[in-house]
Amino acid sequence: MDLDRRHFLAAAGAVSLPAVLAGCGFAPSSSSDSQPSGTDTITFTTWGTDSELAGFRSAISSFESANPGSKVTLNAVPYDQMFTNIDAQLQAGNPPDVFRVPYYTFGSYAGRGQLLDLGPHLADGFSDRFTPQAWAAVQNGGKAYGVPHHTDTSVILYNKALLESAGITSVPTSLDQAWTWDEFAQLLQTMRDKLPGSRYPLAVNWQGNGVTRWLSWLFESDGRFLAEDLKTPAIDSAQGKEALDFTKSFFEKKFVPQNNSVKSTKLAADLWYGQTTAMTFGGAFLIPDSEKTLEFEWGATFAPRNKRSAGDFGGNALVATKAARNPALVAKFFDHMTNADQMRAFCESASLLPTRADLIEKGIDFKVRPELSPVFVGQASSVKAQDSGQVASPSMSKIITVLKDNLEAAFVGGQDTAAALSSMSSGIGAATAS
Repeated sequence: MDLDRRHFLAAAGAVSLPAVLAGCGFAPSSSSDSQPSGTDTITFTTWGTDSELAGFRSAISSFESANPGSKVTLNAVPYDQMFTNIDAQLQAGNPPDVFRVPYYTFGSYAGRGQLLDLGPHLADGFSDRFTPQAWAAVQNGGKAYGVPHHTDTSVILYNKALLESAGITSVPTSLDQAWTWDEFAQLLQTMRDKLPGSRYPLAVNWQGNGVTRWLSWLFESDGRFLAEDLKTPAIDSAQGKEALDFTKSFFEKKFVPQNNSVKSTKLAADLWYGQTTAMTFGGAFLIPDSEKTLEFEWGATFAPRNKRSAGDFGGNALVATKAARNPALVAKFFDHMTNADQMRAFCESASLLPTRADLIEKGIDFKVRPELSPVFVGQASSVKAQDSGQVASPSMSKIITVLKDNLEAAFVGGQDTAAALSSMSSGIGAATAS
């Protein structure tokens, strides 16, 4: 049976850490392209969709052609086995040289001293190719322990007919014209008044470990969950209250279904696919499945803005383990994987977003629905380095649990905002202190 991304994410929702993240794909079975031999070989473990794995294989072939005598052994594994395998191999002392990791999980490996400090091996000015927010996402203690391979971010996907049935015939076409929170709340209320009770205006994609996407609302209020030292809790603030009050109102005013909470097993995309909701938040990785399976007209527009625009910094980095046999060759491989031609080809074919500043400026064209590319690229540009740097915290896996427990209690458990923020602050403090 073929598994598309949507159904893979449903299966991944029950995995402990790491789990749901936009842009996470699936390889139907473990496979290794060849066996490693010698220090001129790099072993590389990843998961991926068919298009992602095809992109990796193409880039590897190009790298091997450009570096005669060098070999990259690609080991593709199912996502739900990926990090169990990596952790076991790290513990046993036989990890791969290179592996792929979500940004929100990166910090735990870097914080445990399991990754290679790339600073001595990368060329001067290497970091200049990336956006500041992308480079911040692979830092730990001021050192680079990975390279940002691609990203993704959430925008509003909408059902054109359902919006029109509520009298909404136009949507913002640029980031600076995105709906304000007040405008968005008014739009949601208009839709709630006109849609039947069995349908809802919105679904939000904060299920499972996607709870990190709630932080976009905090960032839109110009708030933080960690202070600049990346250890002190900062979520119990006026900005935190504003973000939590606003998102709680989605449940209180029935803008979203009750089963759209952070611990729900029902994914936001599935609510939208089934036309239970008129809109959903979703990443670019949803485009191929949406275009292939949906029988209604749909489009994409920018996420709403408050004090500023913001977005979630999804996607994955490439990292090398501390025991990598040939750091210089790894650095060459990372340089090749993140050059403009390779990154553009990978992102366009897989419906993912680049981390190179030049590609963000020039734009890319997805192979499916290329007219939507500027919406996702524009939204990704709203992420600040201070945002992605917090999510790369070594304590992020524990912070995710704190967010899930308290947001669930606030959204559907009756916990008031002040109590939720106080509990989150205590939990975050305990996570960063441990």
